[in-house]
Amino acid sequence: MSGVFISFEGGEGCGKSTQIALLREYLEAQGKVVVETREPGGTVIAERIREVLLNPEHGAMGTEAELLLYAAARAQHVHEKIRPALEAGAVILCDRFADSTTAYQGAARGVAGEVLATLHKIATAGIWPDKTFLLDLDPVVGLDRARIRGTADRLESEKLEFHQAVRAGFLDIARAEPERVLVIDGAQEIDSIALEIQSAVEGLL
Repeated sequence: MSGVFISFEGGEGCGKSTQIALLREYLEAQGKVVVETREPGGTVIAERIREVLLNPEHGAMGTEAELLLYAAARAQHVHEKIRPALEAGAVILCDRFADSTTAYQGAARGVAGEVLATLHKIATAGIWPDKTFLLDLDPVVGLDRARIRGTADRLESEKLEFHQAVRAGFLDIARAEPERVLVIDGAQEIDSIALEIQSAVEGLL
């Protein structure tokens, strides 16, 4: 496949959406074909699953159901959108991918690594980001930012300890895969973060 797959990861309110928009503008100005997408979501089916997953009224959702719903949304996303875009040679900018499942359902929920590995293999069909930007931010700051946007969703409503475990999980991934995952201080100014990302993407492309 001739395209490039870039994912953005991090806790709630870390600024992923802002940086994706800035990078898309930067790449399109260079004539690149860019596909912007998100997880869970990105397709009609996956967006419906997203509604179920993030609805704050679904507090009774079990860990296993949550895990499988994320995997189902990802499988459809890869099948319907990510693989075709890569085959067409586009640059994909994805707000979250399988690393989020490793951090949220693995590190924070306690799902075993071998279970995650099996589900990732099925849901991603072997497709993985070429580069991942991890916007690292203190969960206290991130949750405050997220709450300014409006009513907290089901995951944003989790206790601080949960979000601290998520952050630790992401940093563990970065330590294990330093070539793929670039950790960026999410507390920096927006423009400084954007320049750091642009520099890394130039090297990738």
